Amino acid sequence: MFSEPLTLYKLMILYMLKQVKFPLTNAQISDFFLSHEYTTYFTLQQAFRELHEAHLIKMEAVHHSSRYEITREGEDTLSFFGNKISEAIVEDMNAYLKENKVRLRDEVGIAADYYKTAAQDYMVRCEVREGKTVLFELQVAVPSEEQAEAMCDRWRKSNQAIYAFVMKELLKEESS
Repeated sequence: MFSEPLTLYKLMILYMLKQVKFPLTNAQISDFFLSHEYTTYFTLQQAFRELHEAHLIKMEAVHHSSRYEITREGEDTLSFFGNKISEAIVEDMNAYLKENKVRLRDEVGIAADYYKTAAQDYMVRCEVREGKTVLFELQVAVPSEEQAEAMCDRWRKSNQAIYAFVMKELLKEESS
């Protein structure tokens, strides 16, 4: 094991990001570390910050969360130093990812976000992703933040039905 625990935590984050084919959120990775009592929340946030500053991970900020992906430099670092992670920790991470893969993928595969525009209204963005590829994206301007929040909540709850309706309408053939 390392004399510097923070280095181990960074390698563990890189390992988890390398094992999945989609971004993971700060909350998802934190859930693993905290539920297994590897470190504290604040130490983990320091590890994220240092990995990002070193360009070993890239971060995408989405309204209520941050999504992380490993970079090429991060993959290279992991290939050089990944063997420093003990087998027991690797087993813990693999078990967590295997047990939670569908939930983790679904949580980042369906996204809803909004932001205030220059015109002082709100733009709502809803999307469906498969891995890093956006399969469907819908952007709608609304006049109030309350409406934007409501649309984001509705998308999270009803995205399958909304997506199916839009696809059905777009693919509907005109009757002659």
